[in-house]
Amino acid sequence: MFFIVFLIFLITQRLVELGIAKRNEHWMKKNGAIEYGQRHYKFMVLIHIVFFISLITEVLLFDKNLNHYWIGFIILFGIVQIGRIWVIATLGKFWNTKIIVLPGIKVVAKGPFKYVKHPNYIIVTIELLVIPLMFNAYLTAALFFILNQLILAIRIPAEEKALKENTDYTTRFE
Repeated sequence: MFFIVFLIFLITQRLVELGIAKRNEHWMKKNGAIEYGQRHYKFMVLIHIVFFISLITEVLLFDKNLNHYWIGFIILFGIVQIGRIWVIATLGKFWNTKIIVLPGIKVVAKGPFKYVKHPNYIIVTIELLVIPLMFNAYLTAALFFILNQLILAIRIPAEEKALKENTDYTTRFE
């Protein structure tokens, strides 16, 4: 039962975030923003969709139960969710799941961005490990950790290139 409730929470959270991202995308593009990374974005979305399918399949097909250390995992998950909210709140209208850059703006260098360049990618990486490990879904944890690292190896350089070409990113972060 906990798995189903947790899954509904996750899916609802992701759908709300997609709504926020769509609203922000509309506002940014209306104000002259440019989108980058369209070729890899569809693969990133596919990875996240298949993650849920893999998690559900592994937990239900192999009758996985909560890990003995699930309380620790849920606490870590909660901390990561605070980080997720911090990132979204800090970026405000500039937060998105896509690489969309408004030319000429100053990059955000406060909040979590004061400490690391890409806090949201750290958060997602932790989630892709913690969520399946909470339910002993080791295959899902390993597979999607690797797939996430592969997509980030493409995504982060594309995002940084777009920011360097359109904003003061270089002077703020390098």
